[in-house]
Amino acid sequence: MPLPSFFSLFFLSHLLLPPSAGEGYKHCPDSFNCGIQGSIKFPLSSNSYPECGLFTVNCSEPIPKINLGLKEQWYDIIDKVQDNEIRVHDRLLGLLINTTSCDIFSFYLNWSLYPTPSVAFTSYPTLTLFKCTTTNSELDKQKEDYFRGNHSYSGCRGYTVYYQYPDPHREVLTTSFPRCSVIELPVVLPKGGQNTSDLFSILASEFTIRFNVSNKCSKCHRNGGQCSQDHHEFRCLKEKKGRSYSTWILATGIPGFVILLLCLLILIMWRGNKRNYTSDISSNSTSSHPFANEKLEGSSAYYGVPVFSYTELEEATHNFDPSKELGDGGFGAVYHGKLRDGREVAVKRFYEHRYKRVKQFMNEIEILTYLSHPNLVTLYGCTSRKSQELLLVYEYIPNGTVADHLHGDRAKDGSVSWPIRMNIAIETASALAYLHASDIIHRDVKTNNILLDKNFCVKVADFGLSRLFPADVTHVSTAPQGTPGYVDPEYHQCYQLTDKSDVYSFGVVLIELISSMPAVDINRHRHEINLANFAINRIKNRVLNELIDPSLGFESDSSIERMTTSVAELAFLCLQLGKEMRPTMDEVLEALKEIKSYKDDNTGEINETGGVLKSIRLPSSPESEDEE
Repeated sequence: MPLPSFFSLFFLSHLLLPPSAGEGYKHCPDSFNCGIQGSIKFPLSSNSYPECGLFTVNCSEPIPKINLGLKEQWYDIIDKVQDNEIRVHDRLLGLLINTTSCDIFSFYLNWSLYPTPSVAFTSYPTLTLFKCTTTNSELDKQKEDYFRGNHSYSGCRGYTVYYQYPDPHREVLTTSFPRCSVIELPVVLPKGGQNTSDLFSILASEFTIRFNVSNKCSKCHRNGGQCSQDHHEFRCLKEKKGRSYSTWILATGIPGFVILLLCLLILIMWRGNKRNYTSDISSNSTSSHPFANEKLEGSSAYYGVPVFSYTELEEATHNFDPSKELGDGGFGAVYHGKLRDGREVAVKRFYEHRYKRVKQFMNEIEILTYLSHPNLVTLYGCTSRKSQELLLVYEYIPNGTVADHLHGDRAKDGSVSWPIRMNIAIETASALAYLHASDIIHRDVKTNNILLDKNFCVKVADFGLSRLFPADVTHVSTAPQGTPGYVDPEYHQCYQLTDKSDVYSFGVVLIELISSMPAVDINRHRHEINLANFAINRIKNRVLNELIDPSLGFESDSSIERMTTSVAELAFLCLQLGKEMRPTMDEVLEALKEIKSYKDDNTGEINETGGVLKSIRLPSSPESEDEE
């Protein structure tokens, strides 16, 4: 049957069926069941009916989460106080507070819940902070006079944070102090005997949000409509009123019944022809396509990557059995699975199907199909972008991550020897140098993203944050992203991303390889919670014995001592605050190869080498400076 018959069916069926609701309209229940939160009502809605409320609650999680439209930020719901108030927990904020990280004053610089024509927000209790750049100028003296009597925190390089607690919300004179930024952060309620001079002890990751729905939106909802906005203007979507059914029946009558029978006959004939056509296509392509036996959903639509059905991947992971979970990241969880053809795979399951996640999903597909390197993880395929869930399918790497072996659940003294660690460093640097040569910045280099196969060979993974870097620019401006402990501090100052940001993160990885310590550890001194700060202090004071893992043989093998010391020197250069002081990844790779080639000839001298290592020197110890 020719294709026009299908369009005729489509047209006639719309004539015969009763009128539908307006575009974008969907009938909404009065309330939604939300697990342990019980029943929730407008302005909240469940993720099954995201269009039926102003805020979506993911009720399928053990701890329900709510999205308030701020940069795709989801908060854990602690307690639903009442219909227009909710108490939430911000996980990232909690991590930064616990680690006393200065990242908090960059990540939350513009933290705010912006009002819309439908709703306005109030968060409490909060504290107003003034982040002021320090330049040792006359302007700084004026700022000190202005903030006299307030508390200040100067534990971050390059700026001082002023605040008054309890907070009177006094306003900063921005015309007089252009280098000061205003930050609002949640705090604990004041109580007696509290040390208010310790800023991080009064900041809080749990707070209450009150949302005030506008009169227009409330009226729209009461009248059975849905609150919406177009170009920031309020709109109330309502069901269209159709003609009465009695008039409809009289207008169609017997002719309509005859047309309906004809349409059904056309449909049966069309489906029969389509089945025969599909059968011919399948039989012709089975032998030529390696994934032809799999149920694909438009495999040519995603840069040529095979597209798996959601059903097959659900079956491969035993319905995403929690016992098969390999890891859990910022965007989704990864599960071990086995395909019908016997291949073992790792299936990455994105947390929610929203614009930002689709963008990251497509970004990872585009980058991994564009690249080919033995130390980059291989992408087998994905689900359709219109699938029930966004899923990526990778080769399965069975030996965990570098983090697991250094300080995780696979860590054992001596299990990862120094030669293995050197190879890990070189193979990771090789992969990053290849990315940079391809004008790609990884943006999330860390030991949790470096996978190991059974022979301890490296596979760099997780390209959701990666960015194609235009060849004709020196940097890309972007909102702060990445993992605390690995993020380039200069990136926080100007939000400018370069390939040297990956170099800084790799410097942290090198320190982890020689120390077996995690990048962030709240049990260390507050100024050394970040491993980078801890390492820089030990290198500057020439006490490498406090940094290097003794199980590597640092104190018993002179060859290992020289190599680990040289890696520490290289990492020190990668961790320089100014990006222009850091080497390129090509130079880092060359330096690591030179270090690996060192030979212990019992002369006590390091073989002469070229490249970047010639420019690296450990800082003089305080004692030697005094002697001079």
